[in-house]
Amino acid sequence: MNKIEPLFDKQCTCLLCHTKFTTKKLRSKFVKLKKMDTDFFPVYAEHNPLLYYINVCPACGFSYSDDTSPYFSPDSKMTLIDKVCSHWIPHSFGKERSIEDSIKTYKLAAYCASVRKQKHITLAGLYLRISWHYRLLNNAEQEMRFIALALSEYEISYSIGDYQGTQVSELRTIYLIADLSKRTNNIEQATKYYSKVIEKQNRTVETQIVKLAKESWQEMRESQKTFI
Repeated sequence: MNKIEPLFDKQCTCLLCHTKFTTKKLRSKFVKLKKMDTDFFPVYAEHNPLLYYINVCPACGFSYSDDTSPYFSPDSKMTLIDKVCSHWIPHSFGKERSIEDSIKTYKLAAYCASVRKQKHITLAGLYLRISWHYRLLNNAEQEMRFIALALSEYEISYSIGDYQGTQVSELRTIYLIADLSKRTNNIEQATKYYSKVIEKQNRTVETQIVKLAKESWQEMRESQKTFI
């Protein structure tokens, strides 16, 4: 009997240049969650599916997740060709990835999303995932840099409502603003947004997020008492 490997080759067609390529993905049976941090960073027992979240076209460099819209406006397509493809030296990220390899793919995806003028909620999610990678590497400086970038994008997304129509709910957006504010030591803003989450407790089915907000809010209160 053949041994089933954790990684398999997924067939992809580049959304931009339509080149066919393969990229590694992790079989779901090998995904074993150990715990989750308060900003939803998943810690896995062994194999990490986050490393294979981004698809990178080896021919043109366009980088995207499976959730990316296949629609391009004519302007965004031309801008991507000018700013990404024309500078790309063909190479592949289609093999097994290290954490460092994965960071490169997320940065490429974030750049492509920015050039394409995708939603702020999309950029926020990419920056947050990059911060998680640096947490795995114990690189606090770079982790905080990308947490700050993610926080800024979540704040803009919430203020203009561009999370609407995506998989990220209003409550999750508010909660992440609170959590990332806490991580960047903006306690006043963190308190404000945790309170916003708690205020919605009777009007949401996302009870786990409310629970996390209450726990963090209480933890901050206890911490502040310590310094009084």
